Amino acid sequence: MARRPLPRMLSNGSAFSRGRELARTAAGGAGDMLHPLITITRGLHRLAGAGRRTWTRTPKDRRGPLLFLAASLVLVVALVPYGPLLGGIGLMAAAAWHGRERRPSGPAGPDEAQVKRLRSLYEALVPYFSAAEDPAPLYAHGGDWTKAFSSPAFDESGRISRLRIRYPAYFKDGEPESRAQIERLLHAKSGRGREYHFRWNEEGNELTLTVLGALPTDIAAQRFVTAPGETVLGFTDPTGVQRTLPLTHGEERRDVPPVVWRTGPRSTEPHLLIVGGPGSGTTTLVRSVALQALQYGDILIVEGGGTGEFACLAGREGVLSVESTPAGAVASLEWATHETERRLIAANRSRQSGHRPPDDIRHPLWILLDRPSVLGHLAAADGRRDPRELLQVPLRHGRAANVTVVVAEQFDGLEGLPDTVRQYARARVVLGPATPEEVESVLGAPPHTTPADEVPPGRGYARLGTGPVHRLQVPATPDPYDDATGEHHRQAVLDLLPVRDRPAADPVEAVEPVEAVEPVEAVPAKPLMVKATASEG
Repeated sequence: MARRPLPRMLSNGSAFSRGRELARTAAGGAGDMLHPLITITRGLHRLAGAGRRTWTRTPKDRRGPLLFLAASLVLVVALVPYGPLLGGIGLMAAAAWHGRERRPSGPAGPDEAQVKRLRSLYEALVPYFSAAEDPAPLYAHGGDWTKAFSSPAFDESGRISRLRIRYPAYFKDGEPESRAQIERLLHAKSGRGREYHFRWNEEGNELTLTVLGALPTDIAAQRFVTAPGETVLGFTDPTGVQRTLPLTHGEERRDVPPVVWRTGPRSTEPHLLIVGGPGSGTTTLVRSVALQALQYGDILIVEGGGTGEFACLAGREGVLSVESTPAGAVASLEWATHETERRLIAANRSRQSGHRPPDDIRHPLWILLDRPSVLGHLAAADGRRDPRELLQVPLRHGRAANVTVVVAEQFDGLEGLPDTVRQYARARVVLGPATPEEVESVLGAPPHTTPADEVPPGRGYARLGTGPVHRLQVPATPDPYDDATGEHHRQAVLDLLPVRDRPAADPVEAVEPVEAVEPVEAVPAKPLMVKATASEG
């Protein structure tokens, strides 16, 4: 049987191709015809989404007035001649504008000036990231900088604000000296007058350079949203901590990342050491800590500067004493030593009997010392006992007795501090202008940022224990009795001061607490002290 040939239309593919072209043409024509409708529909959808988000963000107490305002606008449009027509035209125009296709208008890459800056930086890194025996060097004079640099970003002035740098695996990134050389070079070549953060990724052989913004200096003292035992030392970068605090600045509210120091029996950094130069803000930080500590405990202040920086706290509720003389400092710290021992004895007795510690033992006691080296020199000149020697018991056993010690000293008096201060004050703060070596000598680790050219008061670094080094800006807590204090900051501090429970001129007699310890001294103290120390460890 002979095979019948296929019909001409089926044997020739031109008919199918013409059909596909007709269908594609019809679809393109329909798309062109319906494009305005598609654009308006997309715009209406985006306007509805924006209205939904606005309604969700509006507080519940303001939704009623907002709904009334919208209804009033609809009523006015309906009553105006040709109002509905004009309103519909305006709505369609707004929908067409918001529904248009948006294409990125930014440049595809760095411009000529930015490329020149990147090439100059690449050439400067060649002596540090190259070796003569490298067969395929990543860095070479006249080489391709695009293989070494990625993700460049620039600010308005054309300077580098962020850059990821690859380096060869044989570079000694584990040595602080080698890393410091690269950081100094990048700081000089990328533009001075700014603070840079360097993040080294040793596993991936990458270095990320980021320009840091200025920390806020206008945050006044206020009640921070913290739990008992938490103290806000200041504020830092959002990438350094995983927490923010809601703050008020006039009528404005904002969330700022804080540096929170935790104290109490379970704290691993129970005491604080603050170091800085003259006018760096160390006294301001001590005053800020004192105002926060008065919310939940009592404070004892020893001021060595003799300038009356803490006169606003004298005679206030919760302030046991404010001493500025060697004799008063010795008497107050002797009482603090006896109080620490009494708390240890009472806590040891309660644990042995299986009872809860008394409330007076659980009530926090803060010992704040500002520049104790001055009082030490005065005491040595008068033949008296150095007040700094009395810090040994509160520092050693303060965590178990719920006693916290805060010492603020300047760099010139740092060598005179007892070894117990450096050993037990594991929360550290350095304020004011300081070299990286000075910061490392206090904090135990170098900062990962370059120093700022202009350091405002209260600006520095903080490190809690063995944690990372954070940039720090202390909240503005000036002396409200100082004539140079602004009215806004003065009132903010005055609002935080407790009420007066006695005249400010009447100091607290240090012998009264010592007399309260006399009945306890009849008990053998040494065996109990040994038990308390063993239970603490």
